[in-house]
Amino acid sequence: MSETERTTDPVFEAAYEAAQKSLREGGIPIGAALARGGVVIASGHNKRVQHGDPIAHGEMSALRAAGRQKSYRDTTLYTTLAPCAMCAGTIIQFKIPRVVVGEAETFPGEFELLRSRGVEVVVLNDARCVEMMRTFQDEHPELWAEDIAE
Repeated sequence: MSETERTTDPVFEAAYEAAQKSLREGGIPIGAALARGGVVIASGHNKRVQHGDPIAHGEMSALRAAGRQKSYRDTTLYTTLAPCAMCAGTIIQFKIPRVVVGEAETFPGEFELLRSRGVEVVVLNDARCVEMMRTFQDEHPELWAEDIAE
């Protein structure tokens, strides 16, 4: 995908809109959406700042919003940024078979861990996500360092 291209997947767009919502709220701009059969079950965004919750990452927020599911084995988790170790562990724990990632340029995430456990990882290289995270990291380096525990 070139820098001018963007995805038009409606489920990914739900994740992207969630990230934008977090940014508008003064939070970290990472969004996620859980889908089954191409239909959004739930979306969420990073709420660490807004809720003072250290584990309220975007992926965790989307899973909380989805509530209890009998099984996650037929779902796909979409996220605007490569999942960290905590979120990757949750993906593995619930046996989510596929993760679609907006970008991994500004944060490499835990792709090796996910793939080693059989999770299919698709990276979209969405230019909007890269720009959003670069701008956030440049403007709020201390908040970003806190989010990734550095």
